Amino acid sequence: MDDPIDQATLDLLFPCSLWFNLPPMSVHLSQADAVAIAAAIRAKEISATEVVQAALERITADDPKLNAFTNVLPERALAEAAQVDAAIAAGQDPGPLAGVPYAVKNLFDVAGIPTLAGSKINRDLPPATQDAAAVTALRQAGGVLVGALNMDEYAYGFVTENSHYGPCHNPYDLQRVAGGSSGGSAAAVAGGLVPLTLGSDTNGSIRVPAALCGIFGLKPTYGRLSRAGVFLFAESFDHIGPFARSVRDVALAFDLMQGHDPNDPVSTTRPVELTLPQLNQGIEGLRIAIATDYFARGGQPEAFAAVAQVANALGATETVTIPEAARARAAAYVITVCEGSNLQMTNLRTRPMDFDPATRDRFLSGAFVPATWYLQAQRFRQWYRDRVRDVFQQVDLVLAPTTPCVAPLIGQETMLLDGVEVLTRPNLGLYTQPLSFIGLPVISVPVQRPGGMPLGVQIIAAPYHEALVLRAAAYLEAEGIVAAPVQPPGRAELTPATGE
Repeated sequence: MDDPIDQATLDLLFPCSLWFNLPPMSVHLSQADAVAIAAAIRAKEISATEVVQAALERITADDPKLNAFTNVLPERALAEAAQVDAAIAAGQDPGPLAGVPYAVKNLFDVAGIPTLAGSKINRDLPPATQDAAAVTALRQAGGVLVGALNMDEYAYGFVTENSHYGPCHNPYDLQRVAGGSSGGSAAAVAGGLVPLTLGSDTNGSIRVPAALCGIFGLKPTYGRLSRAGVFLFAESFDHIGPFARSVRDVALAFDLMQGHDPNDPVSTTRPVELTLPQLNQGIEGLRIAIATDYFARGGQPEAFAAVAQVANALGATETVTIPEAARARAAAYVITVCEGSNLQMTNLRTRPMDFDPATRDRFLSGAFVPATWYLQAQRFRQWYRDRVRDVFQQVDLVLAPTTPCVAPLIGQETMLLDGVEVLTRPNLGLYTQPLSFIGLPVISVPVQRPGGMPLGVQIIAAPYHEALVLRAAAYLEAEGIVAAPVQPPGRAELTPATGE
């Protein structure tokens, strides 16, 4: 990026950890968040090498149950940890992520390994020669990359049932999906393997797995974070963003990755706006409403109950209608499949049998969509963007379910929604697609359900208002309404009567 966060900005970030009254590193490392780990390392309570070694041991022990990682990079991780320790020993501050282990969805370029994007075909690509811009930003802030994560092939899916690398399992119930397409990114955080990961979101691929795995996931405004060095699925939709178990970790990661990047043609030129220092501002004065109509039907009762719980805590009683959301979802399908198939056309012609059959068939269908449909969908997109802009003249934040249901079983092809049997995979994005369609900033916050699987609620704002969604999420977290505890893989005691 041509204007990375400078030292003056980092100096603003460091003191923020003091506002949270961080205790000594007495909690088990798998339970701690990134801000706490980095503070303990900088205070010399523990070394970066010890932290990273512990993370690698957890991955070795628990990832065979989750299948979240496709690549583990112990040599790189330990070398980066040693650099952090050396900087601290020399009296230097290595950055706000000092020694924090993190991992990235395997469509981010990582120097030295091929960028798989969940595919078999990409195995034959030469290794990446440099890291993606987002990976570079976290490394410069002291973060330590430990590996790359499982995903749906070419990011086309909501379940991470990858036919080449196996399904990713939900830490709450190993028989259930972790969501997708960034399933490995969510499962690794929820299962306590690492405190922070990066994923991508085209039509819901950060928010869906965050909700199903019970953690926080942020989809920023389209173009707000650089996608340079990221293998794209649909160019006019793709976003990148962080997963974490605390709002402050999400805010910190987002802040560190901000900045215009000339290597990403859609990168915004807006100045960096730090969100971490704003988390303690609360929700006073914010106009918060509940999305009704499209977003209040088609889901299971527990999804709407989660929204009501969050709305009550935020004092949201007003409702708003986002017009033509169903049509927005349909138009999103048309544009996504057309752009995705265009990017994959050479592989579809030369190596069709090396795709996952379901992915191949969806891409092939996109190749036959008439150009007039694509153009009409893009015209509608502008109309819809203008109508939603009008909604945010009335309110600051809108609440909606993230998914219509809890995590389905692995291999479950259909499910009942509103008494209608529908296909599982596409309908997990029922409530996320109309928002990605116009690049709105959204965080999915986790609502824990004792005896059941977690659910997520979307907090939505107008473009470039990430600080508002993070403020609301931080308030809910402080009030104990939402939380993302570590769930050791497969050890939850779920209620048999509900099938959860």
